[in-house]
Amino acid sequence: MSTAPPIIELRHVSVAYGTVKVLDDVNLTVPEGAFLAIIGPNGAGKTTLVRTILGLVKPIEGEVLVFGKPPKELGPLRREIGYVPQMHTVDLKFPVRVRDVVMMGRYARLGLFRRPGKADHEAVERAMAKVDIQDLADRPLSDLSGGQRQRVFLARALATEPRLLILDEPTAGVDAQTSTSLYELLRSFQQEGMTVLMVSHDVGVVSQYVDGVACVNRRLVAHGRPEVVLTDDTLAEMYGCQAMFFHHGHVPHMVVRAGEEKK
Repeated sequence: MSTAPPIIELRHVSVAYGTVKVLDDVNLTVPEGAFLAIIGPNGAGKTTLVRTILGLVKPIEGEVLVFGKPPKELGPLRREIGYVPQMHTVDLKFPVRVRDVVMMGRYARLGLFRRPGKADHEAVERAMAKVDIQDLADRPLSDLSGGQRQRVFLARALATEPRLLILDEPTAGVDAQTSTSLYELLRSFQQEGMTVLMVSHDVGVVSQYVDGVACVNRRLVAHGRPEVVLTDDTLAEMYGCQAMFFHHGHVPHMVVRAGEEKK
């Protein structure tokens, strides 16, 4: 992992919904310039972990630091974070053009009652160009495919001109070719100096692009380079049953053996 200073730190973080603890004593450091995937089974607390980093969920124990500050104290630094939520949280029936969705990424920098100026429109154009959706700018969001919509929301996050980009299941519901294209795009952002933190269920494929993985199932099971930590034992501990990789061409795919619980 990189020796760059941390952009995110979680120290003994626990989170509960009511009486149910969904994250337990998580310690995680993300250095600036990293490309990290948070992986784990459904219900493991991956989205909760992201929401805790963003300050949308308050931990019952522990400390969260982003840019060296608690999320609630970020102030203007919050503009340095771009966020792409899960697709199902978005109302796709709302009548809005692609260009207007991307402009929403500028609102944090605009402040109250300010109209977008030249710099804002230029930032929107740059963001759309980065994800190759300029030709969709005036189309309704509802007319687009799942992969196109995902690029729109990525452009919205990029319009903030972030140092830290956080994505929650960005490839859910899109085909393999679209997923690969998106992972390559995210890796190019990292190579330009951006820190990228991504929740993913696509364990085998995503491991080919990131430089680190955080394996989560309520607690942090393992954290490090994918080729080091993604062992059969780690997968079994994370998923609670026997799991292994097989290779199809150059791409690893994970198989979970249902009914064979880890002893």
